[in-house]
Amino acid sequence: MQLSKRLEAVVRLAGTCQCIADIGTDHGYIPIYMVEQHLAERAIAMDVNKGPLERAQKNIQAYRMEDKIVTRLSDGAAALKSGEADGVIIAGMGGLLTIRILEAGEKNLKTVQTLVLQPQSELEQVRKFLAGHGYRITAENMVLDEGKYYPMMRVEHGTQENWEEQEYAFGKYLIAARNPVLLEFLKKEEKLCGEILSSLEGKSGEHIERRRAEVQEKKEKIRLAKEQMR
Repeated sequence: MQLSKRLEAVVRLAGTCQCIADIGTDHGYIPIYMVEQHLAERAIAMDVNKGPLERAQKNIQAYRMEDKIVTRLSDGAAALKSGEADGVIIAGMGGLLTIRILEAGEKNLKTVQTLVLQPQSELEQVRKFLAGHGYRITAENMVLDEGKYYPMMRVEHGTQENWEEQEYAFGKYLIAARNPVLLEFLKKEEKLCGEILSSLEGKSGEHIERRRAEVQEKKEKIRLAKEQMR
């Protein structure tokens, strides 16, 4: 099984476990790869839609892993039993949906040791949610795959220390590691902020001022993050 650069990075961050639950499994690639590579003994491929689960089931059968991987129709973590999995992956979803899954699945996820999250958006909101709901981020990575930037994080239950605003926005561990993909991303975002601010020059109105303030705030966070990475 050959994974995309994004999924390979997600799996690397997950490490090894007894049983991995992949929420929003789509084709079932992550469970198949992790069992095939002996990173997990068993796996649960979960999805809210029947179509992806049927595709996953066909792939599981093609790799003859029916005895080690089960598919399960589930809205988020709803069908995950307490203590059933010690690792969980939630990858490729919007940040707000990721937060909703964590909120709704709080009871089911209490016994999980490690979660790997790869939200596609609202990264700052996800990090702040984790800090305020009994989770702590223990590692982060960011990769560039087919022209898109994918930040991801490993999470455990526990109390997180206070982070600076730019660290919530872009990732404390990514900044500390001087992650080259993050640095490239920050430079592009900084340029984009400058272009937006230039386009707003000479314009007025409540929505214009609100937009200008948002972009200036983001630009300042970028500046602080880049300063930390020197």
